[in-house]
Amino acid sequence: MPECSRETQTADGTGRRPQTQRETRASHNIVSTVSQLADDNLTLVRSISGGLALAGVIVIARSIKLITKFQSVSEIPTRFIASNVSLRGRVHSVTDQCLQVDHVPIYLPLLSPLLTKHKGVPTSPLLVKLAGVDLTVEGKLWLRRRVLPSQIVWLKLISRQDDALHCLVAHSTQGSSWGRSVNEEVLRLGLARRAPVAGLSQHSRLYWRLHQRLHRAEVKAEKKRLGLWREDSQWERAVKAVRDSALFRLICRLFGRT
Repeated sequence: MPECSRETQTADGTGRRPQTQRETRASHNIVSTVSQLADDNLTLVRSISGGLALAGVIVIARSIKLITKFQSVSEIPTRFIASNVSLRGRVHSVTDQCLQVDHVPIYLPLLSPLLTKHKGVPTSPLLVKLAGVDLTVEGKLWLRRRVLPSQIVWLKLISRQDDALHCLVAHSTQGSSWGRSVNEEVLRLGLARRAPVAGLSQHSRLYWRLHQRLHRAEVKAEKKRLGLWREDSQWERAVKAVRDSALFRLICRLFGRT
């Protein structure tokens, strides 16, 4: 009986071994075939991978609008304003009420020309107002001298109201790549007063952060007696008192009749 068992085991073992070898050989042949196909079509594989990567970049760029040129205030996504995104722009013109700025999107070689919506179409500038700032007459003149057409500025989005953007506007000074806030600068010179930010709730955290920031700039002008905080000299106060007196007005009327 033991001899029969050994013979059976030997026969089984001898039968399984060739079968395992055949399976191993078949698997090896499949792997070799796939590898050979990949090597023979390496350029095609790379092209497909590159195409998929490019398609992914295009989808991401479209979804987050990195390279979209905004032609109007209404085109800017609400999430951009809620997140206070900073946009780059080139000054088109400066009026008494606002800046007119051409949006300059991020440029990506090859992708930007493909995703440009307004090819050959005349662009329209964005209307931008200084958030939290009420300019004086002197402040409006200063703004026109300070921010010139074709100058690059950064717009930190604060709110949107009546087809206009209320922003913190920053521009680079000569010899420096860092932007200076025009909102704070005009307050620091005493050429404007703080004003409520249109389209922004006074109970929001952003409103109070902006309020404190602009308040510090205004206090500096008040302490230094600059601009509208400047005190008249004794001579100026005396002349003003004479002009406001009833006797002076009476004399002016008498000479006016003659």
